[in-house]
Amino acid sequence: MERGVPFLDAAARGACTESLNEGAFAKTPAFYTSFTKLGARIHTRLMRGAFDGERKQNKTKPMKTPKTILAATLGVAMSIPVVVGAPLPPPRPNAGTPPPPTAGILNPPPPPTGANVPLPPGATPPPPPPGRAIPIVGLDAAKSRDFTDGLDEFTKVETAAGGLGPIFNDVSCVACHRAGGVGGGSRVFVTRFGKVVDGAFDPMVSEGGPLLQRRAISPEFVERVPLTANVVIRRITTPVFGLGLMEAIPDAVIRAGAVAKGDGIAGKVAVVTDPVSGKEGVGRFGWKAQHASILGFSADAYLNEMGITNRYFPTENAPNGDAGLLARADVVADPEDPANGVTEKGDVDRAGDFMRYLAPIPRAKATARSAAGERTFAAIGCVKCHTPAMSTGAHSVAALANKRVELYSDLLLHDMGSLGDGMPQGAAGAREMRTAPLWGLRLRDMYLHDGRAITVDAAVRAHDGEARIVKDRYVALKDADRAALLEFLGTL
Repeated sequence: MERGVPFLDAAARGACTESLNEGAFAKTPAFYTSFTKLGARIHTRLMRGAFDGERKQNKTKPMKTPKTILAATLGVAMSIPVVVGAPLPPPRPNAGTPPPPTAGILNPPPPPTGANVPLPPGATPPPPPPGRAIPIVGLDAAKSRDFTDGLDEFTKVETAAGGLGPIFNDVSCVACHRAGGVGGGSRVFVTRFGKVVDGAFDPMVSEGGPLLQRRAISPEFVERVPLTANVVIRRITTPVFGLGLMEAIPDAVIRAGAVAKGDGIAGKVAVVTDPVSGKEGVGRFGWKAQHASILGFSADAYLNEMGITNRYFPTENAPNGDAGLLARADVVADPEDPANGVTEKGDVDRAGDFMRYLAPIPRAKATARSAAGERTFAAIGCVKCHTPAMSTGAHSVAALANKRVELYSDLLLHDMGSLGDGMPQGAAGAREMRTAPLWGLRLRDMYLHDGRAITVDAAVRAHDGEARIVKDRYVALKDADRAALLEFLGTL
């Protein structure tokens, strides 16, 4: 079931959807708040536009109330597909344009067309997109085939008959990982929720938390954010370029960076249990460094983003935790992605191979000003978290062994103060976030974990917590020095 409300901003659309969830129009306080703010604009467009003909035909039925206007709007405005489900929280300040809706079962994602996004202020234009995907240099023939097979899996559109759902967020890996080519980030958001009671965080697992799956194979299974949730956050998709090199960085190298560096910066190692090995390791993937291995990251995404069970996550998610609904909805035997008896690989392994052997985005050509900006980046202390480079260790794949990895991250958790998302996950507390790698930065057009910043400058200015002192130095720079620093970031 889909509805569209093209006249409303993200907050109003969320309020309208919440009203639908509650079974009545214009029922929630959020709707009235949004309607009050947007009332004049909505009323003008409705009365002069979409409903002009109706007014001429029947002048005895004026639309007098918010309830009537909302009902009429939902009845005729079908131009933006929005699956009826849980309302998203309104964008935070400086969030920019709300992300467009992503593909669904009846609207599979188009193939990626490369980077076509606004550049950060002062950024150097990127080189032409390198085709659909480029593997790391030095793969042998067997690993090259693994990369190609993995690319096919990463771009495959899943179906309900093949295990998609019953609840899910999208229908393929590339639907969410596409900016700048296959494997990039995107404007796609996921929603997480929970509640804090007496200072303790409850992920609300029994009610389908902490991740909302916003789509379903049938409208009756669509999840809602429970009304009792008092923590509701959004996160944008992270890119997966260069993940194999990040995985090949030894745990000891990351641990060595967790020391006091001045300015109140230290960082914390995210020690997590890898679902593949069952052992503890150093987390490095995800906004909260919640995964230690690519295969674990892949298997988790197949279950939680596409609803496909596998040998590492064999239990299906029930819609809002309702086992009865799950019994009616889940008709494909679990695990839906078993390992092949010959290759001992499933879809999660093939997608993992693609991410492991996907090359990072190469840096753009430096200029004299960007080189000066790089020096300023180091001088004011940005490198205390955004470590310019680390090295991989010995590895069974020669192309990943003993390589310099210029990711601009220490892969540690940091207390980010007000920039934290309030959502504990893995080893990370509510205010802790992993230092985001900066390689490939120039291919993005939304920044920070929730996409609130639409420029790099705004993203830096939003830094808080352990990064506050360094942020203040950035703000205090002369305009020319700040512009040079931004030009440097535009080369990454």
